[in-house]
Amino acid sequence: MNKKNQILVQEVVVEPPRGWFHLRLDELWEFRELAFFLTWRDIAVRYKQTGLGVMWAIIQPVVTMVIFSVIFGKYAKLPSDGIPYPIFSYTALLPWQLFSSGISNATSSVVGNQNMITKTYFPRLILPVSAVISGLVDFGIAFIILFGMMFYYHIPFTTRILVVPIFILLTIITSLSAGMWLSALNVEYRDIKYVTPFLMQVWQYATPIAYSSSLIPQKWQALYSLNPMTGVMDGFRWAMLGQNIELGSMFFLSILAVLIFFLGGLFYFQRMEKNFADKV
Repeated sequence: MNKKNQILVQEVVVEPPRGWFHLRLDELWEFRELAFFLTWRDIAVRYKQTGLGVMWAIIQPVVTMVIFSVIFGKYAKLPSDGIPYPIFSYTALLPWQLFSSGISNATSSVVGNQNMITKTYFPRLILPVSAVISGLVDFGIAFIILFGMMFYYHIPFTTRILVVPIFILLTIITSLSAGMWLSALNVEYRDIKYVTPFLMQVWQYATPIAYSSSLIPQKWQALYSLNPMTGVMDGFRWAMLGQNIELGSMFFLSILAVLIFFLGGLFYFQRMEKNFADKV
């Protein structure tokens, strides 16, 4: 037979994961092109047939900043650690927007792609991952406004800005952690999509966005730091605004909470994904 007419057939055996520790994370790299396509699709769908387009990425945090500045800054007179309140709140709203939109998109990512799940094999973890990463576009657009505000309020740039990517990464990991839990639960219980907005509203006020974490009494700070976003908010303000705060035990306790939350979500998602095709 002519070698040109020979067809090489590679046999691929797909087996369900066994146990809690068979994660197959290497498959995420093998299916990276699919992850890129899904991320791009989520971005394109978000702005398709919209009148204002990417302006929505700016409108949401800016309007929220104005409301917070009037209610909490002007009338409630919450302290902002010597930083003008508008930029104090806006700096925290940026990672929060990335976090909350990632959770919202990830929660419906598995159920929303049921046609793909029931017809072909791919690592299901790609769905919440791409849903969370797509929020980086909105974050980047809104981040430009922060630079303008720093110039307006005469806040100098320091070398601390170099560690901002670390806090962005922590935000993504925390969002993905919650997204893995909620997306898997949403397959089993469809009312999770109704619970998520309420959860995010409560979580927002339990996070130092409109106020400083320094307002929390000392005896409650350890418990308060179990909120993974506490360390992210403090770290982001420390890096961008040069706040004179110590990233001490509270910060590292939040980082530990992020890692535990992430590993728990990863194991739970892996445990449940073998049943996705039957239940979506």
